[in-house]
Amino acid sequence: MLALLYPGQGAQSAGFLHRLPQHRVVASTIQEASDALSLDVTRLDSNEALESSVAVQITLVVAGVAVARRLADAGIEAQAHAGLSVGAYAAAVGCGAIAFADALRMVRMRAELMERAYPSGYGLSAIEGLTETQIERLIGPQQNAQAGNRVYVANVNAPRQIVVAGSAAALDAFNERASSAGAHRARRLAVSVPSHCELLGDASDTLGQYASDVPVHKPRHLYIDNRRARALHRGEEIRDDLATNMRYTVRWFDALTTLVERGVTLFVEAPPGRVSADIVQAAYPDVAALAAAAFPDDRLVEVVRRRFDNE
Repeated sequence: MLALLYPGQGAQSAGFLHRLPQHRVVASTIQEASDALSLDVTRLDSNEALESSVAVQITLVVAGVAVARRLADAGIEAQAHAGLSVGAYAAAVGCGAIAFADALRMVRMRAELMERAYPSGYGLSAIEGLTETQIERLIGPQQNAQAGNRVYVANVNAPRQIVVAGSAAALDAFNERASSAGAHRARRLAVSVPSHCELLGDASDTLGQYASDVPVHKPRHLYIDNRRARALHRGEEIRDDLATNMRYTVRWFDALTTLVERGVTLFVEAPPGRVSADIVQAAYPDVAALAAAAFPDDRLVEVVRRRFDNE
């Protein structure tokens, strides 16, 4: 059973759209995105453009959908889809729950709302080597702390790979505390908004109101959500997950575990991501995990098809 994984903000790198396979399906997907948004999507992956969360989130979804379609064109269709943060939108397209154009317009509004709420001075930090319990203990009680001094658990990517959200000053201070507490690494990510915490509650509510008119259908394939790491089977459930995931902690490792428990034997992570494939390989060495960005186009198709034929 094949699952496609779609990375979230922080995975981007300059020029990554231009490194996608030179294939007609990929080209048509990029053109479809440009038409839907009335802009040239190929101009959104420069260093300058990627300073905007709007450009980052749009291009990540485009890349994910393009590679899913490329594999499907080769006769390789995933039976399960999951996306980290904004990657959930590509997953929803991949499983057939939402039209690509509708997902793109919703993503653009999502990113605009996030940037408008926190135009500067906020972001995310990745902490490696500490558990969620240790992170929570370091955060401590925050009831009386001002919003600018608070830190929140944003993503649980692996048992000892936690992402926290907050202001730049709060994150820098927390990185120092985490390092002193034994973290192997504590670093700021290339994300300019405090994703996946209550700071984005108002933005999430606004997106939810917009999403109420967006058609979202029962998925054709398995869709695993961000918040509870469970399969969602109804369109309204997926709509709610897409609209609200910016305000809740992403339980990504739990989502990966759910997929393994449901019988996934091969994971392919869409470009430009590699982190999720590495997490799967470390936690579940009997399960194959590939980063599409690490393979030339024909080679990726060949490797995935061969593994399919051997099942």
